[in-house]
Amino acid sequence: MAKVPAAVVAASGLIGGYGVARWTKKRQLGGAVLAVAGAAAAQQWRRQAGGAAAGALTVAYVAAFAASHPLAKKVGAWPAVYSVAGGVALASWAVADRRAA
Repeated sequence: MAKVPAAVVAASGLIGGYGVARWTKKRQLGGAVLAVAGAAAAQQWRRQAGGAAAGALTVAYVAAFAASHPLAKKVGAWPAVYSVAGGVALASWAVADRRAA
C-alpha cells in the first residue's frame, strides 16, 4: 500500500477539522480531527526530516490553524482554510516529503 504524503495528511487535518466542526456544530470534534492529523503528520515529518524539521512544521501547522481565523474575516471561512492548508502542504513537501520520495 502506498504511503500518504505528510503534506496530504496535514492539509486534510486542517480542512477536515474545519469541515467536521462546521457540519457537526461540535468544535471539539473538529479539534480532535485537527489534532489526530497533526500528530500523524508530525510523526511522518520526524521520520522523514528529523526532529528539528518536525518541530518547525508542527509550529507551522498550529500557526496556520490560528491564522485561518483572522484570515476568514477577510476572505471567508473556506478560502481561508484552503489557503492555510495549501501553505502547510507546500512547507511539508519542501521540507520533508520530497526528501522521502
